Amino acid sequence: MIENWTKEFIIQRLLAVTLLVVLFILCFQVIQFFIIPALWAAILAYVTFPIYKFFNEKAKFSSGVSAGIMTVSISLIIGVPLIVGVFILQQEAVSLYSNIIYRVKAGYLDVPDAIKDLPVIGQQIRDILWSINKDPESALEAFRTWIQSHLYYGKVAFDVVFSSLAKLGMALMTLFFFYRDGNSLMRQIRQALRNIIGNRIDGYIDSVGTTTQAVVYGIGLTALAQALLAGIGYYFSNSPSPILLTIITFIVALIPFGTPFAWGAVSIWLLSQGHTTEGIGLALWGILVISWVDNLIRPIVISGATKIPFIIIFIGVLGGLTAFGFVGLFIGPVVLAIGLAVWREWISNHKNEIFASQDVVLSGDGVVSLANKPDNKSSS
Repeated sequence: MIENWTKEFIIQRLLAVTLLVVLFILCFQVIQFFIIPALWAAILAYVTFPIYKFFNEKAKFSSGVSAGIMTVSISLIIGVPLIVGVFILQQEAVSLYSNIIYRVKAGYLDVPDAIKDLPVIGQQIRDILWSINKDPESALEAFRTWIQSHLYYGKVAFDVVFSSLAKLGMALMTLFFFYRDGNSLMRQIRQALRNIIGNRIDGYIDSVGTTTQAVVYGIGLTALAQALLAGIGYYFSNSPSPILLTIITFIVALIPFGTPFAWGAVSIWLLSQGHTTEGIGLALWGILVISWVDNLIRPIVISGATKIPFIIIFIGVLGGLTAFGFVGLFIGPVVLAIGLAVWREWISNHKNEIFASQDVVLSGDGVVSLANKPDNKSSS
């Protein structure tokens, strides 16, 4: 009887576990597309939640109205620069395309001598330009044929853009509910994790919150400051489309040590166009001013607030970017911060166990030594 009951119990447990695994897989398949938008929404909601609390608690707006105000504000902050950037990019692309077609038809398409004099590829560039200028109509026909044969890549690019916009819209919609129900959701998450890990989960959650805020503010403020300073340099160096270049620099600056590739490329372009003074001036501005912002703000804001070595943050940012994409810029450091918190807790507990089992003896010359505690049972 007992053996039959044991077998039935084991079978029931296996069926329950199997159903749970199947349910988890199905749920993951359903929400897979929304995981990244939800992570973005969670990050935005957490770092801006104090502003939401101001509207909800200080201004006495309802939770729904406060969440609506915050969601609309975040949407405008993200959407307006995005729309402006896309519009400027479209205008620049049309202008560049028209200019190239005009030069090809006229038969004087050319590039700066610095590019034609490059080793290895310089002669190939000269040969291509000579063949295009010799027979512009054939070159245009070959270009049209190449475009038609690669329309698939245009469809792929359109799908990527459409998917990104859909994820952005989903993130903004999710953001509203994170604002409105954030406190309740955090209480449930804390209780669920407390049921699994225990009360020490509160320390881990606090570590996650501190790290998330510091990383977002550190990366965001650094990128914004560098982009604005780079924009000033673009404007005074008479760079083409300084607003567009500033937006691109902001995106590149989110990656650690990525800003020099932005202003450095513009400086090289200015030099290649014969604008020697402007190119050198922009390069000096980038080295002496823009790059120092990264060296000052990021370590102070991130490492100073989290007490985490900056190398850990740096590895987390780049590793997260590789593993999770753009949202990994913020997920990576948080994951490593949790791991570091667990490590420090383990070291601390182990150290406490050692001191609990030994007496600390201070000798006359100030040297600290450890002596084993006597065993009360054996002495008695």
